[in-house]
Amino acid sequence: MAASWQNRALKLGFRMQALSETFAPEVNVGRGRAEMEILAKAARRPANAICLPTQVEGMAAEWITPPLALPKRTLMFIHGGGYFFGSLNTHRQLAADVANAAQARTLLFEYRLAPEHRYPAALDDTLAVYRALLRDGVDPSQLILAGDSAGGGLTLAIMTALRDAGEPLPALAICFSPWTDLACVGESMQSRVKADPWFDPRQMVQAARYYLGNQAPETPLASPLYADLHGLPPLLIQVGMDEILLSDSTRLAEKARAAGVDVTLQVWPQMMHVWQAFARYVPEGRAALDHVAAFVHAYLSPPRLAENGFDIAYVRVGRRGMLQPIIVGNRSHADE
Repeated sequence: MAASWQNRALKLGFRMQALSETFAPEVNVGRGRAEMEILAKAARRPANAICLPTQVEGMAAEWITPPLALPKRTLMFIHGGGYFFGSLNTHRQLAADVANAAQARTLLFEYRLAPEHRYPAALDDTLAVYRALLRDGVDPSQLILAGDSAGGGLTLAIMTALRDAGEPLPALAICFSPWTDLACVGESMQSRVKADPWFDPRQMVQAARYYLGNQAPETPLASPLYADLHGLPPLLIQVGMDEILLSDSTRLAEKARAAGVDVTLQVWPQMMHVWQAFARYVPEGRAALDHVAAFVHAYLSPPRLAENGFDIAYVRVGRRGMLQPIIVGNRSHADE
């Protein structure tokens, strides 16, 4: 199936505007962050959620609540940005879209960034936020972790750390184009260079150095591809075929399955890195979020509705056509 014209235009725009300069080896980190913030602030605030500022463990954060959030369901969103940029502003819309798909009150937060704060600062901050949620009464059986790119790597890393510490794990995890191998040796680092409109391997190596410092790139809590993955909760991975991080997802999925993890891997033809962030413009982004909704519903169907025999369907509503659930029947009354 051919990609939409919106997707083709998006990829062309990335090439022409050279946004990948943010990751170039000679880039000024401060300038790169400022440029991304300017782009983020130019976007409208999410119309599909209520956003309330807060602080968690001393970090700036925001609670994002979609209209149909279920009372006990919580999602913790871990932003990407190569470990050296990313903020509430840059990821608010993506977090809101994922919150809507998951029907979950969602916490977005700002962890410390490299190179000022190298590994394990981002990992420590993310663990601190997760533990704070549990202390505040969030039920891990109704808690979802989600992250994009570096945030996807952190999603996987903190789950292995929590498992090893004997702490409760979340119910589900969702990774969008996760960066799982900071050694940057995946096959797609070379084979997908021409197809990727955003990154090239040299840029990823530089970003890894910003974060790792003198730490070995194969360190499991920095590069979860090298971690023991047994015992993790059900995992959804979405990755584009036109990105150099493709192998980070396919190798991670293969290793996780071998360790007994329930993995759903979706490789989307002709899609670039974290295309879900452009769901307001690109129909494939909305379609990917539909799959997120289906994944969450498959594992976390609202218990009260399920116990009473209700069936739930999803329909598109609003100008942006976002997926929302509706009750379509009651199985307990089918024979009456």
